[in-house]
Parts: sequence; structure tokens; C-alpha cells
Amino acid sequence: MMTVYDDVMRTIVDLPEDQLAALDAWREARGVSRAEAVRRAVAKLLDTDDAREEALAAAWGLWKARAVNGLAAQERLRGEWDDR
Repeated sequence: MMTVYDDVMRTIVDLPEDQLAALDAWREARGVSRAEAVRRAVAKLLDTDDAREEALAAAWGLWKARAVNGLAAQERLRGEWDDR
């Protein structure tokens, strides 16, 4: 199924020959246009960055409510590696 875009913004992207060849091989295997392949790549990039930022924000201060010292716990766990 082809997506219809009402507000299309056109842009020019310069790619090295090796990337263009790889992109064309990828899109031909999937039966999509070059433009659709680029749209998918941009969407994936933006989704990945958003998910990463959300995960980092959720993890920030994760140990602050724990009674254990984070550095001491880390050193104890890493000390177990030396025992092997």
C-alpha cells in the first residue's frame, strides 16, 4: 500500500555512490521507491532518538531512592568478575 502525502516537501540529498547502491538494493528487494525508502529511514531515525531519550529520562536518578550506595554495589559486582 502506498502512503499519500498531502503536504510534500521536496529536498535534495547527496549520497556517496556506495550508499546509493546499497539503498537501491534495499528498496528494490522491498518494492518501494527511493523516496519511500528515505522516508522510512528518517522516520526510524527519529523514532529511535525519541525512544532513547525517553529511556534515558526514565532511568535518570534510578538509584536515588535505594538504601544501598550505587558505587559500592558496582564495585562489589565487578569484584565478582575477578573471582572467576
